[in-house]
Amino acid sequence: MSAAENFRNVLGEIERARTQRHVAADEEIILVAVTKTHGVDLMREVIDAGARHIGENRVQEAAEKFPALDRSVTRHLIGHLQTNKVKTAVKLFDVIQSVDSEHLAAALDKAASNVGKVQDILIQVNAAHEVQKSGVAPENLHALINFVDGMKNLRLRGLMFIAPFFDDVEQCRPLFRQMRTLFDELKTARANFDLLSMGMTHDFSVAVEEGANVVRVGTAIFGTRLYPQA
Repeated sequence: MSAAENFRNVLGEIERARTQRHVAADEEIILVAVTKTHGVDLMREVIDAGARHIGENRVQEAAEKFPALDRSVTRHLIGHLQTNKVKTAVKLFDVIQSVDSEHLAAALDKAASNVGKVQDILIQVNAAHEVQKSGVAPENLHALINFVDGMKNLRLRGLMFIAPFFDDVEQCRPLFRQMRTLFDELKTARANFDLLSMGMTHDFSVAVEEGANVVRVGTAIFGTRLYPQA
């Protein structure tokens, strides 16, 4: 099937999962089409099929592709961001989902200030305490939020979470539920706090069922990632 057909199928699965979810059924669920390693033509195809949000993992890849895209779309950075790339990132991305430290937040705030922008961000939470993954530990989250609150050029929109890869995706469910509970607790006292990004190709249906309102799907739309031959 084409990327456009795959995109529509993923939308259908999101709607099916929505009927099982434990929160308000009228909440918008954003599908971020993750285009890592895939070219501009496929990006245009899914945008023309209705995609309104595109995700990239790497700043350099986005810098090469976005100028040629010629489409209006909300652009998300979902991969780990190094501080030496923040100046470019704030120029390229509408939402940066992977903020995980005070050092990175401060660098982003300075870079956004320099270009006269208020940068939308999510804080990445390492709810499973996986040593190989980025993200702030849940017990340190409030301290990072308080720090971000002091940044004039950052707007905290919510949380991002990457679940462990389990063969049985049901094992993700308690973690997704934990993240939704945490999100709801924070949301009650915060303006503009409206995005909970969790779920990828392997587990997005379960994430939606447990309250995600942003999912990041690449392989199910575009197929296997295309890495250069050595």
